[in-house]
Amino acid sequence: MTMWLAALLLAGADAPAMVVIDEADTVREEAPPHGAIGLSTAYRISDRVPAPRSFEFRKRALHVGAAIGVHPIDHDEIYYVLSGTGVVHSDGDEKALKAGMAAWLYKGAKVGIRQTGDEPLVLIIAYPNKVPE
Repeated sequence: MTMWLAALLLAGADAPAMVVIDEADTVREEAPPHGAIGLSTAYRISDRVPAPRSFEFRKRALHVGAAIGVHPIDHDEIYYVLSGTGVVHSDGDEKALKAGMAAWLYKGAKVGIRQTGDEPLVLIIAYPNKVPE
């Protein structure tokens, strides 16, 4: 059984029919993860979903000069740009991103993203959770 299927089956066992979350109820100002480089506005949307949950879904606005530092990942991860510009890093390769672009990052890579330009870089970040054993 794949990790995704197992997580979905596990999550469905005691899950409600749905959970509706207003991002305004999840917002907080904090340093970005993996290095605390600058400041960001974090919308920890999936934190409002009862456990267990099969994936994380977050929104983060990296303020001017901020970055999620380079770090190893043990799952696939997606950075989707809502607005602003940035540079995504994966295993030494870097690519510019702008609104409407997504970076699909693969398990085992060392990844990060930094804001560029005059406006905050606003991202959706999504990745699977580990299935509890």
